[in-house]
Amino acid sequence: GSAVGAGGRVEERGDGEGAWRRLGFGNTRRRVQRAADCAVHWYGEVQEFFVRTPCRALDRMVFLVEDETGDIVVVSVAWVQMRGSRPARQLRALADDFGTGNVSPIGMAALELADVPFTGRYYESRRQVSMVVIAEAEPVRGLPDAAVLDGLTQVAVLLPRP
Repeated sequence: GSAVGAGGRVEERGDGEGAWRRLGFGNTRRRVQRAADCAVHWYGEVQEFFVRTPCRALDRMVFLVEDETGDIVVVSVAWVQMRGSRPARQLRALADDFGTGNVSPIGMAALELADVPFTGRYYESRRQVSMVVIAEAEPVRGLPDAAVLDGLTQVAVLLPRP
């Protein structure tokens, strides 16, 4: 769909702002956090995976985006650099399996919001050799369409690593 097309342009130019605008959202605020230890930033079976299979690096970003009608959505993105393509494939398969755990998003206090629980309903992932990118979205205010929320994750998963 159009979200995937917008996402392709994001990857080519690194233009997150333009991609949000094409979906009708403005990027209002964001925060980035880097870590060397993956296990402490994940939960569930995925955390157990990282105890056995350490990552090289983890970058997390959280965006707060708003559309012209006042709907606000928080988008969480994690870039996980693994030590090879095999552990990256294993991580993606595990994280894509609903209910096995995922990355803990950066605290919403950084965006002057109360914590928003991520349900995993609006989720997208991709793998590029030894890097896995995971994006989730949740509405904060208003009732954005489910297809729009899915589109936001499809764009976010293609953003360049910060």
